[in-house]
Amino acid sequence: MSAIPLTAAWVAAAVAGDIVAGDPRREFDGVSIDTRTMAAGELFVAIRGERFDGAEFAAGALDAGAAGVVVPRGWGARNSHERAVVIEVDDTTTALQALAHAVRRESGTKVVAITGSAGKTTTKEVTAEFLSSRYRVVRNRGNFNNHIGLPLSLIELRQRPEIAVVELGMNHAGEISTLVRVAEPEVRVWTNVGEAHLGFFASIDAIADAKAEIFDGATPSTVLVANADDDLIVARLPRFAGRVVTFGIERQADVRATAVVDRGIDGERARVTTPRGSVDVATPLVGRGNLANILAATAIAVELDVPLEAVAERAARLQPASHRGEIVRLASGVTVIDDSYNANPTAMQRALDVLTGAEATRRIAVLGEMLELGDRAAALHADVGRAAAMRRLDLLFAVGSGAAAALADAAVGAGMPRDRVRHFATSDQAADAVASIVRRGDVVLVKGSRGVKTDRVVDRLKVERA
Repeated sequence: MSAIPLTAAWVAAAVAGDIVAGDPRREFDGVSIDTRTMAAGELFVAIRGERFDGAEFAAGALDAGAAGVVVPRGWGARNSHERAVVIEVDDTTTALQALAHAVRRESGTKVVAITGSAGKTTTKEVTAEFLSSRYRVVRNRGNFNNHIGLPLSLIELRQRPEIAVVELGMNHAGEISTLVRVAEPEVRVWTNVGEAHLGFFASIDAIADAKAEIFDGATPSTVLVANADDDLIVARLPRFAGRVVTFGIERQADVRATAVVDRGIDGERARVTTPRGSVDVATPLVGRGNLANILAATAIAVELDVPLEAVAERAARLQPASHRGEIVRLASGVTVIDDSYNANPTAMQRALDVLTGAEATRRIAVLGEMLELGDRAAALHADVGRAAAMRRLDLLFAVGSGAAAALADAAVGAGMPRDRVRHFATSDQAADAVASIVRRGDVVLVKGSRGVKTDRVVDRLKVERA
C-alpha cells in the first residue's frame, strides 16, 4: 500500500486552514517544527512555545528549502513568499495535532498507547519488539510523548505500518485526554501510578485520575491492559467502557508471572500464564518493575495473536534503553547499574531492590534528587533514605539540593553509619568522590532525575574505571 501523500490541499483540509499562497497540489516530504533539523521539501509548522514563537522562524524555513509553512492567520500578508505554500490557521499547535489525527485515521494503522508513572518507555520498546515478530511496527522516538512529540510521531504513520506503539506522558490534568483524542488508540495500557510529578497535583489520587484519562473516548471494542497489582488502577477499572485485560505478579491476573526468580543484575525468570497458555520467560532486564513491563507487553502480544514462543524468544534478548537499567561491566571489575535517565519514589525503591539482589563485594548507591515532588519532596526523599538504610548498603551518595540532604539524613537516622553516607550538591562532585573510592567487586547503582545529571557519574566511571 502506498504512503499517504501530504499535499497542500489535503493538509489544509485536515487542519481547517486556508492556503494563501502556493500550489494546492504541492506535496510535502515530511513535517518539521525545528528549522535546525528540517530537511528541504518538508512542511514547517510554526509552533508557539513557552520560550519561542515558531512564526519568527517561518521565513527562514522557506529560505532553507521548506516546501511550505503552517503559520498563524495574517502571516502571509506580512511576509514575502514566492512559490512555497503558506497555510494559515487559527492555532498552529492545534493544527499539528489535527494533522496527526487525520494521518492516523487515514493510515489504517492499529495504535497501542501506553501511560503510567514509571515504565512507559520500556513497556513501549518491549511491546514493539514482541509485535515486530509478526507485524510491521513503528514506535514513537525516545520520549516523544507530549502534545507536540506524539503528533510528530503519528504523522509518520503516513507510511501505513500495521501497528504503532506510542507512549503518552503528562504532568498536568487534561494532557492525557488530549493525547488520547489525537491518537485514538484501539489498545490502551496503564502500567502503574506513582508519585512522579506530585508537585503538580494535590494527591496521588489526583495523579491516578489524570492517568485515567486513558479511558477517554473508549468504545466497547477498545481494549485496556491494566496492572492488577496497583490498587489505584483497579479502583478505577469499572469506569472503563471497553474490555479489560489485566497483568500482574502479586495477584490473580489474565497474564501473570509465577515462580519468579530474581537474578539480581542478571535479570528475571518466571513462568508466565496467559489465556493462550503458559511459557517460561527469562530476560536480562533487571528487577520486578521490568518484569511487570514485560507482562504488560505480553498481554498486548497475546491480544494481537503473537505466539508465546516468539514472546519468550524475544524476551531473552531484550536490552534496556539507554540509561534505563543498563548493566555496565567495567574492565576494572566494577559493575554499574545505570538507571540515570529519570527517577521517582516508586522507581527508586525498585532500583534499590535490584542493587540489594546483586552479588557484590560492596553495594553502593548514588541517588540523585527526585524532581517535581512539590511540598512532599523532603518526606519522600526521607522515605528513600530509610529504605536504603534498611537494605544495608555499604555506601550511599545523595546528590542534589535540600531534598537530597533529607535523603542522606534519613538514612543515617535509620541506622546507616554516618561515615558511609555523603551528600553532594552536584553530580560532578559526586562523580569525583565515587570514582576515587570504587574498587573491584563493587556494584554501583546510579539513579536520579534527569535535571540532576547523575549520568555524569556513570560517564566518569566509564572513563576512569574502564
